[in-house]
Amino acid sequence: MRIALVHDYIKEFGGAEAVLETLSDIFPDAPIYTSLYLPKFLGPHRQRLQQKWQGKIKTSFFQKIPYAGKFISLLRVISPWAFRSFNFSDFDIIISSATGAYFPNALNKKSAKLFCYCHTPPRYLYGLATARNYSKNPILRPIISSMNYFLRLADKKYSTNVDQYIANSATTASRIKNFYNRDALIINPPVSVAPLSRGAVRRTEGFNSTTYNPRSNYYLTGGRLARAKRYDIAILACNQLGLKLKVFGRDFANYLDELKSIAGPTIEFVGEIDNDTKNKLYSQAKAFIFCSDNEDFGMMPVEAMSAGCPVIAYKSGGVTETVIDGKTGILFDYLTPKSCADAIVKFQKSKLKSSDCITQSQNFSQDVFIKKINNLISTT
Repeated sequence: MRIALVHDYIKEFGGAEAVLETLSDIFPDAPIYTSLYLPKFLGPHRQRLQQKWQGKIKTSFFQKIPYAGKFISLLRVISPWAFRSFNFSDFDIIISSATGAYFPNALNKKSAKLFCYCHTPPRYLYGLATARNYSKNPILRPIISSMNYFLRLADKKYSTNVDQYIANSATTASRIKNFYNRDALIINPPVSVAPLSRGAVRRTEGFNSTTYNPRSNYYLTGGRLARAKRYDIAILACNQLGLKLKVFGRDFANYLDELKSIAGPTIEFVGEIDNDTKNKLYSQAKAFIFCSDNEDFGMMPVEAMSAGCPVIAYKSGGVTETVIDGKTGILFDYLTPKSCADAIVKFQKSKLKSSDCITQSQNFSQDVFIKKINNLISTT
């Protein structure tokens, strides 16, 4: 079957782009259609992806707009036309990787069947926490409110173009049902986890047993440094307890400056890092702290667990589907520094096992994702 892949835009590397990369690995002959491709912003992932995707990327007329990368949010208003400009008449199946930002499902699918791997319906349209919050500006609020009303209508219209929704979590499937009145097949995203035996060796090497007891003295948090991820909670909690915290990731919308302004002397910012460095940090950290507000799925906690690293997380969204409270981590109920700090203290008194974390992570591996996607496409 002739297959095409579609992605909102490629200007950073996050969970959605990790899914796209794996889909491209599964279907190596499939071209990738995207509104805008700016590889210079891919950081340590740039070289790998440029090599993999050489000759595969097909961009829209957005690519010719000067400084388009600086106006990503504004361009979403006309993004449906960008995707409708593509010709999909040669394809049998189209798989869109949709974050909801750019309405890729507005495309003219011709006779092809459209599968939408939905990371989430647009958070900014349905009242979920976002990286930017323009609604706080009293001048922009009425303009954005009116604009979002029409964008919601468009979003629901384009949702009918999808033949099969695939949700990355039960949390996202519930949103799809609520906002679009559509059922979704749940296939968790592919997380790069170490094989069970290798992960266990990596974590327990030099430790007394598989019971979690690392030599390191730091906690870890990080990812895309966006406001909805609430890294400020982890920082303030560690400030309060006087604990060492390493924060990794690339700045988004100048959030890094805000975080640095509240960070105490025990907080260290290590910047954007490659996968090898990230895995090393996971494997030596006491725990990974995850405070994201209603995360769609959350790959970072699973990555941490695959290195035998327990997770301390805000009890909401996809993390409730991946972290087992009291076994592979500690979940806290309120998105406040105090609640997070209380969870850290509770964790310090617990006896979690690295082996349990590693075993749990295997349920969300790339192999599981690849098998499910292949089964879905082969039965179409």
